[in-house]
Amino acid sequence: MERIAVYPGSFDPVTNGHLDVIQRAACIFDKLIVAVLENPDKTPMFTQDERVSMLKKVTGGISNVEVEHFSGLLIHYMNTKNAKVIIKGLRAVSDFEYEFQMAMLNHKLNPEIETLFMMTNNKYSYLSSSAVKQIAVYGGCIKELVPDSILTQVLRKAGRNGGAR
Repeated sequence: MERIAVYPGSFDPVTNGHLDVIQRAACIFDKLIVAVLENPDKTPMFTQDERVSMLKKVTGGISNVEVEHFSGLLIHYMNTKNAKVIIKGLRAVSDFEYEFQMAMLNHKLNPEIETLFMMTNNKYSYLSSSAVKQIAVYGGCIKELVPDSILTQVLRKAGRNGGAR
């Protein structure tokens, strides 16, 4: 039986911290689906199609990674993919409380699905998509915060004409 995991998130934009979790999770599972969610509570900088495209670009060299988008309940999406594991990246203890609550709710909805928490690499523990967007918009350097292959796209979207400063 193929071991399939789903790494859900908004990825607005994908960061080097996200990519670290993707690479490590891809080594554990036969297939990793990176699922870009449509979150009605957030106003993303990038469209869902742009986020999927960026993720496909940065994961193109990882053969067992697929990138898709979804809306609705994660558990319903998991069932359509025959996936049994949710991957959640944790940066700090502060992330744990919310993610633990979500894991328990998902377990209540489907006890056959497990959540695997992966601590991010220490060098990315401060990194979030929100911080990247704010730094980019206000002219800071994001060169080591996002994959090189999408740097220009992020800067352009932030109104910086592609300059890495």
